[in-house]
Amino acid sequence: MLGMMLFWLVLFLIVAYFVYLDANKHGMNGLLWGILVLIPVAGILFLILYIVIRETGGQKVLPGEKGPMDILKERYARGEITSEQFDRMSEDLKK
Repeated sequence: MLGMMLFWLVLFLIVAYFVYLDANKHGMNGLLWGILVLIPVAGILFLILYIVIRETGGQKVLPGEKGPMDILKERYARGEITSEQFDRMSEDLKK
């Protein structure tokens, strides 16, 4: 996957370079056109990174920390919630 991303990045950089040269040849601002080509590339790369990080990350319970189910069990043991509330909340947590 990294090789494919690198391939597309290099391809877009080459396209941006040729757009820059063509714009300069026609008397337009080549740097602006090159940047306009690179903006979608940067957006695509950030989107891919976001998706990868989001899928591998998430809410994790660290060692020594209480998870939501542990807290719910403690509340039930202290009598803060009823049996019905405990059952409903534990089902919600399992979804």
